[in-house]
Order: sequence, then C-alpha cells, then structure tokens
Amino acid sequence: MEMMLLVVAGAAGGALGGMGMGGGTLLIPVLTLLFGYSQHSAQAVNLAAFVPMSAVSISLHMKNGLIKPKYLFTVALPAAAASAAASVFATAARGEMLGKAFGIFLIAVAAVMFFSDVFGKKEEKLPLLGEMCGS
Repeated sequence: MEMMLLVVAGAAGGALGGMGMGGGTLLIPVLTLLFGYSQHSAQAVNLAAFVPMSAVSISLHMKNGLIKPKYLFTVALPAAAASAAASVFATAARGEMLGKAFGIFLIAVAAVMFFSDVFGKKEEKLPLLGEMCGS
C-alpha cells in the first residue's frame, strides 16, 4: 500500500512539476500578473529556476536525513514519466487553459491547507534554514 501511494505521489508530483506548478505557486503568478509573461513563458522560467533550487534542497534534505534513499526511485521514476507527459500536454495546451488550471490548483491547495490546519493534527516543527546549516 505504501509503495502504491509513493508511485501515485510521484506521478502527481511529476505531472504538476511538468506543467510548472510545483514550486511555482508564487513565481508563476508574479511573472504572469505583475510582469506580463505568457503562461507558457512563466512555466518555462519556473522549470529552469527549479533545477538549482532542487539541487540545494536535495542536498539539505539529504544532510538532515529527510530523504529515504530506498524510496527514491519509487517516487522519482513515475515522477519523471508523468513530468514528460505533462510537459507535452502543457506545451500543446492554450495558455488561458493552463492559467485556469493553475488557479484551480492553487484554490484546491489553499482549501486543503486551511482545513488540515484547522481540523487536522499538528505537524512537528522543522528547524529553520540557519539551524540546519549550523548557523
């Protein structure tokens, strides 16, 4: 069961990442709404920016023992496949449709976060970046 959830999580993460909706919840709206970038351009910039950001994040999470190497390929392989498929879809789709899909995604994430914070269990606090780096 855990393996299946990891595969689904990897595929969902890859699909969102392939369309530029991963870490771009702030970058994409800023580029489109404030700077007038097209949806396709904003997503491309987000994907390019994600590469160095993920390299730093991975190294910090590995250092802190937050990545379980035995599950890495279980999540990464379906994520890569879904990312490739979603990239093809995003390239072919109209920008207006991508923008609407991204807006719906953000509303759904906000609702889930709100209700899980109000009604869900509290997560343990993770250390701040300075504490993780030994500052």
